[in-house]
Amino acid sequence: MASETRGATDVLSRARTWLGTFDGSLIGLCVASVAVAFVAGLLQVSFGAYSMTILEAWQAVFDPKVLFSVQAWQSFFFGTELPELPKRTLIVWNIRMPRVIVAVLAGMCLAVSGAIFQAVTRNELASPFILGVSSGAGLTVLLTLVLFSSLAPFLPLFAAIGGSIAFLLVYMIAWKGGTSPVRLVLAGVIVNMVFTSLQRGLFFFADDLGVVQSALAWITGSLTGVGWEEFRIAVIPTLAATLLALAGARQLNLLLLGEETANSLGMSVERVRFMLSAVAILAASTAISVAGIIGFFGLVVPHIVRLIVGSDYRRLLIGCVFVGPALMVVADVGARLALNPAQVPVGVVTGVVGGPYFLYLMRRQEQMGEI
Repeated sequence: MASETRGATDVLSRARTWLGTFDGSLIGLCVASVAVAFVAGLLQVSFGAYSMTILEAWQAVFDPKVLFSVQAWQSFFFGTELPELPKRTLIVWNIRMPRVIVAVLAGMCLAVSGAIFQAVTRNELASPFILGVSSGAGLTVLLTLVLFSSLAPFLPLFAAIGGSIAFLLVYMIAWKGGTSPVRLVLAGVIVNMVFTSLQRGLFFFADDLGVVQSALAWITGSLTGVGWEEFRIAVIPTLAATLLALAGARQLNLLLLGEETANSLGMSVERVRFMLSAVAILAASTAISVAGIIGFFGLVVPHIVRLIVGSDYRRLLIGCVFVGPALMVVADVGARLALNPAQVPVGVVTGVVGGPYFLYLMRRQEQMGEI
């Protein structure tokens, strides 16, 4: 009886701790992010080869024939046959809406992954792209698409394996009785170059021009043509990685204090570091498997959230879960409308914005550490 009471008290204490993280700045950030994502998503489903006004798109999004149809939702989640729908509703829900939803999942994954890597390495320049995880995951995904296309449903698994190999290589190269921000970044650049070269080499093994074109679009990071199949591939790993990241927020805060402090508080630093790195790799690999290599997104978003809600990872991760999707949908809308009717890959947009921001962060750091 006493143990049950203690257990209930512990659960209530944790619930109060999490509820206490929702201060005015975090709530405002989350509400604003939802509003931005909603408006951007509405704009996204309004444009295409079949033109419709924003009002018509709104009516299609909230069509009761979809919202209250069990058969429609079974089709979206399990790939069964769609019910008969009006043409406008069918175009919005079967072609355009999946792009918005996959953008939400990819943005959430990359933002959470970047935030974790920045804590694990204690390096604010860290991100899946900078540390070579994106290129490692990208190589295995591209290998699957070009040579083993029948294994496409297992893309997140293969991407996670490739990302893990790349991250381990970066750590091995950077390790010299410990690591430093400079060595991690340089090791990430080296691994990126090697895996990117291998990606390009795979094109010589592709016989189908269509496969080459889709692979090129995927390498630059693109949400063009994604559908409910990509949603089904990404949704479970995204939810798992996000929940595991939130559960590890306290450990991430301790890692920021330094190894000695974390050890003195009873944490097994290396074990926790690699477990949380695995969560970050899973998140990044999931995004890469459905949206391609979207550079610098995981670097920029955590910094934006940190400026608003502070460095406490209980608030920071929640902010990333909301801000990441909003900014990804906005970036995708910009990529789609910038040169309309031609579509720019969303990775180009994030690269144009994120590259200069990365240089700004490097110049801002007073001490990068010795090589």
